[in-house]
Amino acid sequence: FAALKSDGSVVTWGESGGDSSSVSSELNSGVTSISSTYSAFAALKSDGSVVTWGSMSGGDSSSVSSELSSDVIEIFSNNFAFAALKSDGSVVTWGNQNNQYAHQNGGNSSSVSSELSSGVVEIYSTSGAFAALKSDGSVVTWGATSSGGNSSHVSSELNSRVIQIYSSDNVFVAIVEIAN
Repeated sequence: FAALKSDGSVVTWGESGGDSSSVSSELNSGVTSISSTYSAFAALKSDGSVVTWGSMSGGDSSSVSSELSSDVIEIFSNNFAFAALKSDGSVVTWGNQNNQYAHQNGGNSSSVSSELSSGVVEIYSTSGAFAALKSDGSVVTWGATSSGGNSSHVSSELNSRVIQIYSSDNVFVAIVEIAN
């Protein structure tokens, strides 16, 4: 568990992410929100930086730490990975890198990185995938195919006019504005 207190500090306990002693000094103040995976936490601070702790599923964000040092406005998560939306509309992802399926959980968005470099306004998640809604009404997906991470079969319907996305455990649904 991780509890966010009114003074912006965080208290943690339990297994799989309950030990935040390695980052305790960074959790003494300024935290505005906390997101979680199965076994890790990510805290967004008021200065736009992110602090992570826990085990395999995103507790180690060292590979993207420079990108998480400022300008993050919101953090999203699924069971295995995190996605941080930055103020410039770009997205930073990280997650479980310790098993053979790490590339399938949404923590690695390299296959769509150019599409996530700007224009993202909201991110949605299923158990193992993410969908990003962009300002032009298009949608970008990544992560486990079985969790909605591959939208290639409906890509023509997601290239514009999407106004809202909903998700369940393994499915995304897009509300598309009807063309006149």
